Amino acid sequence: MTDISPTPVRVRIAPSPTGDPHVGTAYIGLLNFLYARQRGGQFVLRIEDTDRSRFVSTSEQMIFDSLRWLGLTWDEGPDVGGPYGPYRQSERTEIYREHVQQLLASGHAYRSFETAEELETMRKSQIAAKLPPRYNGAHRELPQSRIDAYLAESRPFVIRLKVPMEGETAFRDELRGPVTFSHNNVDDQVLLKSDGFPTYHLANVVDDHLMRITDVIRAEEWISSTPKHVLLYKAFGWEVPRFWHMPLLRNLDKSKISKRKNPVSLIYYRDSGYLPAALLNFLGLMGGGMAQPTEQEIVSKGINVKEGDIFSLPEMLQKFDFRRISLGGPVFDLTKLKWLNGEYIRRLTPEAFFETLRTTLFSDAYLRAIAPLVQTRIDTLAQFGDLADFFFKDEVLPTPDVFLPKKRTQEETLAFAAEHLTLLEATPFTLEDLEPALKKLGEEKGWSVKENFMLLRALLTGKTASPPLLESMIVFGKARTLDRLRRFLDTQKRPSR
Repeated sequence: MTDISPTPVRVRIAPSPTGDPHVGTAYIGLLNFLYARQRGGQFVLRIEDTDRSRFVSTSEQMIFDSLRWLGLTWDEGPDVGGPYGPYRQSERTEIYREHVQQLLASGHAYRSFETAEELETMRKSQIAAKLPPRYNGAHRELPQSRIDAYLAESRPFVIRLKVPMEGETAFRDELRGPVTFSHNNVDDQVLLKSDGFPTYHLANVVDDHLMRITDVIRAEEWISSTPKHVLLYKAFGWEVPRFWHMPLLRNLDKSKISKRKNPVSLIYYRDSGYLPAALLNFLGLMGGGMAQPTEQEIVSKGINVKEGDIFSLPEMLQKFDFRRISLGGPVFDLTKLKWLNGEYIRRLTPEAFFETLRTTLFSDAYLRAIAPLVQTRIDTLAQFGDLADFFFKDEVLPTPDVFLPKKRTQEETLAFAAEHLTLLEATPFTLEDLEPALKKLGEEKGWSVKENFMLLRALLTGKTASPPLLESMIVFGKARTLDRLRRFLDTQKRPSR
């Protein structure tokens, strides 16, 4: 644990409600939570919902529920209030507009009136000239008469940050030391979009300052944006917070964690029977802050395990040290997570294990949703398991004799299955949305409704007969449905032995 700052510590996470809450949000949330609690500070949850094109109305509550499921609590936020609200960016638009007017008045920002077509032409010409595509500053020094004329004709515009043409911006990263960016590599970033909503960069800086955030702890992918943020702090005449850019979670091949290779939805882990304490423990292993120098590695079922790998949240609060964090990308190894989850399951008493099953996989709500789908299709209660087993299984991997239509090749069937995955990722899980979307996909790809739905049924249930398909998908849940399709496609790509 690092020394306590003389200034009261305030940290935040700021997830966007654009879908299922991401496991990376939990990872960064845990680090912020530990940092604040170790120092007697405040942990703030802010919702960054200014990207209205990707906004999902149910996502905010899922963020709240999944973080609380893990055991993370916040001191201020949209649902608990606080002295520096509102804590939803969509409710702070007037604040951003007032601040951007300050930047226009001080000469640190300017209006840019180019159309989307003009910007695309600019981008193409830069690519043709083998230059990095970026805004060329064409409207950076427009005469006031031209600006007034554009405004008079109500021409849409964005407001951009006026980055100095020469020199560099430096800041300190608490994990890396001094970091410097030449202004040649910093674009005149859009601060306010033509719809009047701020971009991440403006809202982030204004909110962090007004909410008195002392330490910005976020993923390292934001390092390249930090000089823009530092320039904004300086333009406003504000004190710059401390920056901590955490190493990104990685797949086994060291690529950035993504839904194509690992489930990234916290809803998936909750609904698939992972215990919150196990997942929180696993996230606490990322980065090395809990490593003990005397630990010895043990080989357990082919997994690299250390004697100190199992610990509780209170133990993390006591022992986690930010100075120990390694910049090498921590590997999000599902095999190790599953092992760790198994260890937690085996440590439960029989009564606690039963209660855990009853509140998750065999909860009344889940069974109530499944029962009417099966009731009309069985003659004895014992047949319930035969028809509904896929609701409770972890893996369903059908063989070609089950999933392959008679008149289709395996290659075109797998290609159509991949189309299903892409479509379902973007489709709300309601009957009103799923049925027309799937039928339209079949029509576009030349698959009959029967072939289309039979393939999806086989991939999700492992059978050619099941309870009503779409209703079953909704009960099973989007996160688990997508994971089942990804695992099937991944298995088909592996070379046969």
